[in-house]
Amino acid sequence: MNNFVFHLEPLLPWWLIGGLGGLLLVVALYVLFRRLSGAWLRLLAGALLVFALTNPVLEREEREPLPSVVAVVVDDSGSQGIGDRRAQTERAVAQLKERIGSLSGFEVREVHVGDASDDSGTALFGALSKAVDDVPPDRLGGAIMVTDGIVHDTPSSPESLGFNAPVHALITGEEDEYDRRIVLERAPRFAILGEDQTITYRVIDPRLSPGSLVRVTLRIDGREVATDMAVVGEDQVIDLPIEHAGRTIVELEVEPAEGELTTDNNVAVADIDVVREHLRVLLVSGEPHAGERTWRNVLKSDAAVDLVHFTILRPPEKQDGTPIHELSLIAFPTRELFAEKIDEFDLIIFDRYQRRGVLPILYFDNIARYVRDGGAVLIAAGPDYASTASLYSTPLGGILPAAPTGNVTEAPYRAEITELGRKHPVTRDLPGGDTSPPSWSRWFRLIDTDVTAGDVALKGEDGKPLLVLAHENEGRIAMLLSDQAWLWARGFEGGGPHGALLRRIVHWLMGEPELEEEALTARADGNSLVVERQTLGSEKPEITATGPDDKTKPIPMSEAEPGLWRGRIDNASLGLYKVSDGKMSALAHIGVADPVEFREVVSTPDKLAPIAEATGGGVVRLASNNGSIPRIAAVSRRASAAGSGWIGLKRSDATILKSVDRLPLFSGLMGLALLLGVFASLWWREGR
Repeated sequence: MNNFVFHLEPLLPWWLIGGLGGLLLVVALYVLFRRLSGAWLRLLAGALLVFALTNPVLEREEREPLPSVVAVVVDDSGSQGIGDRRAQTERAVAQLKERIGSLSGFEVREVHVGDASDDSGTALFGALSKAVDDVPPDRLGGAIMVTDGIVHDTPSSPESLGFNAPVHALITGEEDEYDRRIVLERAPRFAILGEDQTITYRVIDPRLSPGSLVRVTLRIDGREVATDMAVVGEDQVIDLPIEHAGRTIVELEVEPAEGELTTDNNVAVADIDVVREHLRVLLVSGEPHAGERTWRNVLKSDAAVDLVHFTILRPPEKQDGTPIHELSLIAFPTRELFAEKIDEFDLIIFDRYQRRGVLPILYFDNIARYVRDGGAVLIAAGPDYASTASLYSTPLGGILPAAPTGNVTEAPYRAEITELGRKHPVTRDLPGGDTSPPSWSRWFRLIDTDVTAGDVALKGEDGKPLLVLAHENEGRIAMLLSDQAWLWARGFEGGGPHGALLRRIVHWLMGEPELEEEALTARADGNSLVVERQTLGSEKPEITATGPDDKTKPIPMSEAEPGLWRGRIDNASLGLYKVSDGKMSALAHIGVADPVEFREVVSTPDKLAPIAEATGGGVVRLASNNGSIPRIAAVSRRASAAGSGWIGLKRSDATILKSVDRLPLFSGLMGLALLLGVFASLWWREGR
């Protein structure tokens, strides 16, 4: 491609050339006015002289035209997987590349856009901007979007695009699509155990008239708890009971409708993290001793614990004649605590407590009933437990897992984690317990017992039980058979993990999910499903997962730690998964629980039509065009880019300069000969 360019490169300043030209013009006008002979020849000679001083140059530029860039933006989001849309998209993209490739002067840039990681929806225009940000605006021939029309970043004006080229849209899907869906309008992300939570939802069905009723099923952690008739198009409110700490998954499913596009959005999921607002703990110390302050400090340091602490300083049998009104002691409210308000406590701790007439025998019956109904008791035993006044000789002894022998071992020893304890979450990774002997200080007292139930997690001298953890009906019991944990707290011989141990015992007793010895959990890790099985058993667990497609497959498990098995499914499909080992089950949701992408799934040209019209482009539904793309034509930058049955791509005027040839018109022999010829003619004319 050759271009010829003419321009001037003056030999003298322009003002001097202009002055000389003006002078010659005056002289020429004078000669013409006087009608002197040779006036026109003189005028021509002067003009050529002035023109020669401007040094005219003719350049020949060899230029190579640059192709126009066409961006083909392909929607690969989740809604494109509905029906035949994915196949329509693949056919359209193949036809686009073939037809644009047959046009000379066009370059295709193909961009695929999936689901946004931040759940902002389908962002085709953001991807288009990134794909062409290195292309000059005059080289962009147009953009063609192959999508179902559900786009969430459509600009409000064409100026924000940053280029002047048509935007076309090829719409997948069918003309008469219909879909019913359920939407969570409001759902808590966090909740407090024991407090009802409110969930607001709405059922949307364009075919049903306002006021119509449809059936909605409520499931909590995979268990169906209720069904309701919901009014279409109106907000519905559910008061949701929260019954356990940890994760709670709530599902609301509207019954499917005949002929609807998909049932993927017939289910709305809320993933709620449930925490305890306050753990009410009653600590009863039978007498002042060195370890009493340790228990109090550990419990008070936990912000989740509301502690009520009583120390029995003056038992009933201690009668020294001091008048009651002169005593500054607070009377122990036994009836209020152990008869009227016992069920308000999450845990009762007896610290070196022995029968001294403070609690009537009837109250120990209440405590045993409280445990069987779901309460928790911790016995921090000292020599009192081996005495004749032991708690074991009360009605509470019927549920205690360790019977005293009456002996107390008074000898130095180091607490050790048992084989079972290495699997138990309370003691599994206790700091300092992974060495032999453990890297913590010695204790000097151990209450001898015979264990009749539960799990021994720590042992003492000669393998004798030190920490026993047991279940009793709905409740739990823990027994720490030494009163010398305070040696660790005081840093004796380097101390030990007293805070971690005592805090874990307390939280296990109150049913914290992460400390369950037999538990199956599932969680999302990005696009992967992670399954964990805590167990005290030795056999490898067999876990299966049922995905959103209702297909069940096994999950390979490996032992991550003693008592903890872990499995993983990478690149899991979005949706709700149910994992099970045959006895326990757990739910996990991969991706956003209520994704923007599936709130609207009916294909539509309406969202892209305004921007296409504003840029001179067109919108075509592929199904209405027999599944084929419209004819593609190359047009100039000022021509229309869309019409009936065709769409246009604008050719670029941009070129790249390859070489330049210069030809000065009045330099060299040609210019000199021309000037000499004119002046010789003038001399010849004057000589006649």
